[in-house]
Amino acid sequence: MIELHTQSYRNLTFALALGSFLVFCNLYVFQPILPQLAQHFQVSEIEINWVFAASTLALSVCLVPWAITSESLGRRFVMLTGLAAIPVIGYMMLLTESLPTIVFLRACMGVALAAFASVAVAYMVEELSSEAFTRAIGGYIAANSLGGIAGRVAGGVLTGHFDWQTAVFAISSFTLLGVAIVALLLPKQQHFKPTRGLFFHHNRALVTHLSTPIVWVAMIIGGVNFALFVNLYSVMGFRLVAAPHNLPVALTSLIFLCYLAGTLTSKWTGKWRAHYSPITGMVLGTVLSMTGMLVAIIESVPAMLLGLLLISGGAFFTHTLAYAWVSQKATSAKATATALYLVHYYVGGSLGGFFLLYCWQHGKWLSVVEGGMVLYLALFALCWKLNQLNKHMGPQPILLKD
Repeated sequence: MIELHTQSYRNLTFALALGSFLVFCNLYVFQPILPQLAQHFQVSEIEINWVFAASTLALSVCLVPWAITSESLGRRFVMLTGLAAIPVIGYMMLLTESLPTIVFLRACMGVALAAFASVAVAYMVEELSSEAFTRAIGGYIAANSLGGIAGRVAGGVLTGHFDWQTAVFAISSFTLLGVAIVALLLPKQQHFKPTRGLFFHHNRALVTHLSTPIVWVAMIIGGVNFALFVNLYSVMGFRLVAAPHNLPVALTSLIFLCYLAGTLTSKWTGKWRAHYSPITGMVLGTVLSMTGMLVAIIESVPAMLLGLLLISGGAFFTHTLAYAWVSQKATSAKATATALYLVHYYVGGSLGGFFLLYCWQHGKWLSVVEGGMVLYLALFALCWKLNQLNKHMGPQPILLKD
């Protein structure tokens, strides 16, 4: 196993962090420019949300198939294949001005992104020692947030000063360079044992994970948490470009710098897990995120930014703890388990967008707060349920073999 402070550890963690950065940079590049695209194509907020939702839905649908594929072909091969396809799809988007075609290509992008996202954590679990994994997972998820920040800010700023095609070209070209670096640095697998022709075995693994409450409840927590987090940002973008603020897209995209709070809190989860209960941390993260939504009721830009900082910090804290919980409680078929967590995560993000944007259309931010409170109450109930399961059932090992 790869230990802390070795050259292999540094190569692995940097390569996976860079790959994660590229994935989330490409996933979120269109989110800050949804208001501008809605005006350009003369469609509603809910309709233009398909540009964003198509990629997240396709990603969620393809996570488990890619995870199953990686059990046969290997984690490294699957991750590099998905990464290599990203810039190709990005360049293809430059050839069209049709909204349906853009939505279709964004769905294709989601398929490619899923290849990396579905197996990266399983690769870490298999190749790193327990101590090294505990340190590495926080950095990996911190790279998620940095990639999300970079993609959104670059997308908004470049679109504001040029057009969306310029933003896509720049990010696709950067991705092409980054993929070459990842391929060069990512160590070959040493502890992976391929299993071929076991389609029904992996179906059975899915059923087992879903029928193990101590794993499945954490997956639902991840989904509801992401439904709130990512879509409160989308709604805030529409709020800031509308009256009375009337801010340009290039400026509103800078709200995603508030993601840096999530970068910090995701790194802190390693120390939290060493001394305190992960479930208590999930509750704390939910409280911080909910407080941010309530602070943002105040109709001033500084209050909104403070609210977004709290939302980001709390949501990433909860996400990192729930993600690590699933990867460690599922003691076998790990790629399938972590992929299934991300299925819940991104389905939640996709459906949450339509829910909160519907609230925005019918009652602005106060209606968004009302809808959001329903989801926050659900999160608290799920954390309570997970705690009860943990106390009365203890860790439930999954008996399937990879």
